[in-house]
Amino acid sequence: MRKLVNIAHSRSYWLATLLLGLGMIMAALYYQYELDQQPCVMCIQVRLLFSLLIIAAFNGLLLRKNRFLNLLVHLSVVAIAIGLVERSYQLLGTERGFVFGDCGFDLGLPSWLALDTWLPWLYRVETSCGYTPEIIFGITMAEMLIVISALLFCFSLIVTLAAFFRPDS
Repeated sequence: MRKLVNIAHSRSYWLATLLLGLGMIMAALYYQYELDQQPCVMCIQVRLLFSLLIIAAFNGLLLRKNRFLNLLVHLSVVAIAIGLVERSYQLLGTERGFVFGDCGFDLGLPSWLALDTWLPWLYRVETSCGYTPEIIFGITMAEMLIVISALLFCFSLIVTLAAFFRPDS
């Protein structure tokens, strides 16, 4: 338990979280621009959540010494992970056919937060939903995302609970 408490207040936890977010965004951009796999609205929403994860991890790095703010950032990572699990489930459900819904080209952001207009190379919806590319060994991007999101949720929840305790000095 003490090891988890120390992780919850450590710089390495926030760096790992930051690298996860950056790695996922970079992988998405690689698939989009190098492999010509255009993103759908749910893919862009997943990118937005990973972008929030990057922002949260950066804040975690800066605020980890403040117990209250550290806990607040941990809780935000859990919330982001919940959003990632939900979006990944919807994406997998659309791909597999057990979720039916309208998947258009509207990202759903308010006009004052037009990220798809400001950063179209990162956040513009290019295609409708239906499938995701294969990553490796027949595993699709949606399948990989649901696993990564679930693991992130479980680990961040455990670390968040540990953040309620004081670290070793």
